[in-house]
Amino acid sequence: MVKIGLDGIRQFVEPEHLNYTAAKAALAALKDGSGKGNDFIGWVKLPETYDRDEFARIQAAGKRVHENAEAFVVIGIGGSYLGARAALELLCSPRANEVKKGPAVYFIGNGISGDDIAQVLELVKGKSLYVNVISKSGTTLEPALAFRIFKKYVEETYGKEGARERILCTTDKARGVLKGIADREGYESFVIPDDVGGRYSVLTPVGLLPMAAAGIDIAKVMAGAAAAMEAYLKEENDNPTLIYAAARQALYNLGKKVEILSYPGENTRFIAEWWKQLYGESEGKDGLGIFPASCELTADLHSLGQYIQDSERILQETMFRFEKSVNRVEIPMVEEDEDGLNYVAGRDYDAIFAAAAEGIRRAHITGGVPVMELVAETPNEETFGQLVYFFEIACGISGYMQGVNPFDQPGVEEYKKNMFALLGKK
Repeated sequence: MVKIGLDGIRQFVEPEHLNYTAAKAALAALKDGSGKGNDFIGWVKLPETYDRDEFARIQAAGKRVHENAEAFVVIGIGGSYLGARAALELLCSPRANEVKKGPAVYFIGNGISGDDIAQVLELVKGKSLYVNVISKSGTTLEPALAFRIFKKYVEETYGKEGARERILCTTDKARGVLKGIADREGYESFVIPDDVGGRYSVLTPVGLLPMAAAGIDIAKVMAGAAAAMEAYLKEENDNPTLIYAAARQALYNLGKKVEILSYPGENTRFIAEWWKQLYGESEGKDGLGIFPASCELTADLHSLGQYIQDSERILQETMFRFEKSVNRVEIPMVEEDEDGLNYVAGRDYDAIFAAAAEGIRRAHITGGVPVMELVAETPNEETFGQLVYFFEIACGISGYMQGVNPFDQPGVEEYKKNMFALLGKK
């Protein structure tokens, strides 16, 4: 389970500033459905209530893709791809497409770039291709454009009949443009629950189908989430979701309005990207909200470190890491010692990173940045499920403490209106 450390904020926050009473009330509202946006809290009990029959269909479809595809294109934007990509990069590798232990996975439809589309079309040419399009409505511009192009490519390559076997739709259970296309063309479809918003949908078919196609054991992911649900729904002061939500809100009240999630390496980059959407879209409204930013340790310290250390003191930092890596890589002893590194010979990368992280933590605190620590167990399927559930519950608690509806996103719609008007949509 996730462990949380507050030693790095104690010189900034008095114990009485941590409003556990408000945090517990927020958690109670999530559990009993009495808070704002309560028609979108199906994710709270999802690790217990998910549809087992559809889960079996997801496993079967994922196995079929994993065994038969050379390339797998996932079309979605925002919450329709970030969680799945986070899982694949953590549990398979950011370089999984080069390892060839399953289909090469390409995420598109998350922006508007003809170059991206053209490059992926070139990469999948001549390969056995499967496509998963993810959209509640089917009309969100970015994925809808990409799907139009890849639907045409698949039909031209395999014919209408072949396309039925190779296009998988994750969408609404009964309505919407994509659901209509799936029914008309005979594509297998999977349901995005009505009461689960996109950024909270990692543990639905939205995230689970790409995971299964990549060879990830999604039963273990759900088992990890279920264990987290049992632990994190307790209204007790040692519940780390309550501690995290209360601490970040206390720091926000002290003027620390930007939270940096520091993460330990390239394979956790998309955990941070998903976290940024989860918290930014949930809390940033009504003139309120902590701005979510991210920083890779130690790579980004060579670009962002100066700002973190010496800029305007509006920052709070959450340092996220794992207790240990999957692979142990030891530093060798070299007789010449020309680089002067024999003093670390015999230690592994985990030990060196731990020392670096502690040095960074001390420096940032000295520079006036309060630092929390989040530590998860070794990266695996169960740990990933626990992390997803931890951040989701803590986000709901934090949003309610702030006084906003954490489950809508009215600001996102404004850019869409302007964009459609400029494109001439009737």
